[in-house]
Amino acid sequence: METFTIRDTRVALPAVGERDLQAVSALEAADDPITFFSYRDRALRLLEVVDSRLHDGLIQKVTAERTHMSDVRLSSVELADCELASLVIADSRLTRVRFSNCRLLGARFSEVTLEDVVFERCRLDYATFTHVIAKGAVAFVGCSLTEAEFDGSDLSRAAFTENRLAQTRFGQGTYRGTDLRENDLSAISGVVNLRQALLDRHQLADLTDALADDLDLTFADDLE
Repeated sequence: METFTIRDTRVALPAVGERDLQAVSALEAADDPITFFSYRDRALRLLEVVDSRLHDGLIQKVTAERTHMSDVRLSSVELADCELASLVIADSRLTRVRFSNCRLLGARFSEVTLEDVVFERCRLDYATFTHVIAKGAVAFVGCSLTEAEFDGSDLSRAAFTENRLAQTRFGQGTYRGTDLRENDLSAISGVVNLRQALLDRHQLADLTDALADDLDLTFADDLE
C-alpha cells in the first residue's frame, strides 16, 4: 500500500492507480456501492451525492458551481484537479482519500470523520472544519488556508507542512500532537487553543506575534 510520509506521519493513500476503473455517469447509488469507478471531465451546476458509498475510484477534472455531499462514505478515492465551489461535506466518513490540486474555496466540512486523508496543493481559503475528527492520519501539504477555520474538531493526528496560514483560525478543539512544524504561524489566530501541539522551537517567535494580535495588544513604543 502506497503511503504519503510527512515527518512522523504516514498517510495511507488510495490505490486507484493499481485498478482498472470503469467510467460512470453519476456518483449516486441508493443501494449498492459504486466501486472501481472513474468520473472525469465534467462541468456541472450542481454535484450532489447523498447516502452513497464510493469505493476505489478517481474523480478528476470535475467543475461544479455547487457541491453537496451528505451521509457519504468515501473509501480509497482520489479527487484530482477539481474545482468544487460551495462544497459541503456533512455527516460523512472519508477513509484513504486524497485531494490533490483541487480548488475548494469556502468548503464546509461538518461532522466528518477523516482517516488517512491528505489535502495536497489545494486552495482551501475560507474553508470551515466544524466537528471534524481525525480518526487516523490526516495531512495538509502545500495548501492555502487563508481565513480557514477549525472549530470543535479533534486534529490530534493531523500534520501541516508548508501551508499558507494567513488569518487561519484554530478554535476550541483537541490538538494533542498536531504537527505544525514547517509552517509560518505568525498570522494565525486562536493560539491559546493549540495546547499540546508539536512545534519547532524557533516557531515560538511566530506564536508571540500571533498572540499579540489575538490579544489586540498595544506596545508603548508604537505610541511614541
